[in-house]
Formats: sequence, structure tokens, C-alpha cells
Amino acid sequence: MKVLLDTCVIYPTVMRQMLLGVARQGVFTPLWSARIVGEWLRAAEKLGPAGAEQARAEAAMLAAAWPGAQVDYPQSLEARLWLPDAADIHVLAAAVAGSADLIVTLNVKDFPRNILAEEGISRADPDSFLHGIWQAQPDLVQEVADAVLADAIRLSGKEWQMRALLKKARL
Repeated sequence: MKVLLDTCVIYPTVMRQMLLGVARQGVFTPLWSARIVGEWLRAAEKLGPAGAEQARAEAAMLAAAWPGAQVDYPQSLEARLWLPDAADIHVLAAAVAGSADLIVTLNVKDFPRNILAEEGISRADPDSFLHGIWQAQPDLVQEVADAVLADAIRLSGKEWQMRALLKKARL
């Protein structure tokens, strides 16, 4: 299954780590576009120079880990598509060009199911998407979650509990 990840699910670190941790286990193939990554990097600039530098490094690691994940598409594709928020058409264009089965996004209202269905694409919020995977493969998701928790504790120096960490990440 090919899954286009919207900027809003790539930018929060824990959410990105959970989604891509599951992808690393072969559950799905992640996709994104240069514009999606660019939006992530611009958002990270608001954290200051250190945040922007960290995001650039993480984006480079993602590109190395998934060299085929970045989808390119012609501008003409965007021109034929419509969404309630024109600023999100590039996400749908990348999904169409990448033959994605699903768009994972928090922006539910901007991606109406009937419009996506015309392109053969579904959408899911990250929590529902991960929950469905957890129901099918609980050990796999638990392993990923444990690794994300250990990473959060190591990087922050805080004693995070799983529930609090996932809640903070809107999962």
C-alpha cells in the first residue's frame, strides 16, 4: 500500500516517528513531495536556527532511507484537480502522481472523501490509521512505539509515559 503523508503528519516528530517506524516494518510505502518537505522545513524555521537545522537533517535522512518516496508531478496535474482549500491541491496531485492508495492527514475537511474517491484515493487521520495497523499487528506497533518512547526520553531527558507522549503527539 502506498501512503502519501501530508505535512501536518510529518512535522510533529513523534507522529512522524510512529508513522515511519511502521513503514520501516514494511506495512506501507510512504510518499511525499518536495513541496510537502518544504512546508515542513518552513514550519520548523519557527523553532529557530537549531530547529530548522534539525529538520533539514531529518529530511535528508528520510530522503536517504526512502529514495523513491518523493513524488514529482507536472503542474498540469494540479490544474485539473479541485479541493475546498486550493492550498492543498498539491497534496492530492502528489498522491495521484505517486499512485497512492491513501492520504494520511489531520486536515479532514480539506480532503473530502467523495473528491478523493474520484481519484481512487482514500484518506485517514494518523490516529485511525495507526490504530487499524495496531489491531492487525499489535506487536509490530508496540515495538515501534517502544522505540519512539525510548528516543523521546533520551532526547528530552524527561521520563515520558507512553500515553502522555502519544497524547501530546495527537495520537
